[in-house]
Amino acid sequence: MVVLSVPAEVTVILLDIEGTTTPIAFVKAEEDAHLDGAVPIPAASGSGVDDLQQMIQAVVDNVCWQMSLDRKTTALKQLQGHMWRAAFTAGLMKAEFFADVVPAVRKWREAGMKVYIYSSGSVEAQKLLFGHSTEGDILELVDGHFDTKIGRKVESESYRKIADSIGCSTNNILFLTDVTREASAAEEADVHVAVVVRPGNAGLTDDEKTYYSLITSFSELYLPSST
Repeated sequence: MVVLSVPAEVTVILLDIEGTTTPIAFVKAEEDAHLDGAVPIPAASGSGVDDLQQMIQAVVDNVCWQMSLDRKTTALKQLQGHMWRAAFTAGLMKAEFFADVVPAVRKWREAGMKVYIYSSGSVEAQKLLFGHSTEGDILELVDGHFDTKIGRKVESESYRKIADSIGCSTNNILFLTDVTREASAAEEADVHVAVVVRPGNAGLTDDEKTYYSLITSFSELYLPSST
């Protein structure tokens, strides 16, 4: 097993969700499955409802279009969060995590690490995922959440703002993500980075494989302070 040693100055582990802690297939399938009904379309009654129906249909079509392009707009992610809230609270679905995630996070916490989430999904959606998972309610394992309100994940300034919010230096943070553009932005801010390679994730170029530190499981991270 490949082991990646975590730099001694790291005190915070910042996690992406989709493709890092949670299978991409799960996230996309649940977003698609719960779109119907998110914006109800009334039946035409012949009394002026047709105009309203057309407007609502236009909104639904736009949401579908944004989702097909995997847009990371804050408004779309907030809408998806509202959709998920109804499904999660009704017990219609539970979040799936890769098998190595929860045991590793527990180990990091026991070693004194802080764990934060940074995802394009809204903070509400993040909390729903961690609060309604196949592992139970694991929100207690997370010290805080960040979404695109703090900035886009492909912009280095976002990571500086996160460090300021946490109250640490950027080089105290290790960011785990499956997206190399995000990894590059984090590195520009002097954040330590490891790219997570999971089944179903986008492939990496040969240059990316050579340049970035890669892990296929959180269990491959070694904390120097641990024994």
